Amino acid sequence: MDECVFCKIAAGEIPANKIYEDENFVAFFDIAPVAPNHILLIPKEHHRWFYDLPEALYIDMFQVVKRLSQEMKEKYDADYVRLGIVGTDVSHVHIHLIPLKIEDKGKYERVKDV
Repeated sequence: MDECVFCKIAAGEIPANKIYEDENFVAFFDIAPVAPNHILLIPKEHHRWFYDLPEALYIDMFQVVKRLSQEMKEKYDADYVRLGIVGTDVSHVHIHLIPLKIEDKGKYERVKDV
């Protein structure tokens, strides 16, 4: 989609601080993080809604989310990684991954869509 900012990031037309990339997905730091080390995972292929993803891509996306969450938990000494799927401001499927400590409960705002 020509006007989609996430499609442009996936294509390399807009720079992003990427932490992960494979043939189907890109993960990068959120430009308006709600907490330190807040990242977004997007499919390179444009899909508006999460439930519109082809089944195989849906399964692969959650496998990547699990792997990234485990890596983020260790790297950032987090107790858990909060996930958020919103999708109302940017019309491209994306998952927020936010590493947090138990004592952070209530400290950070709820995930807002970018």
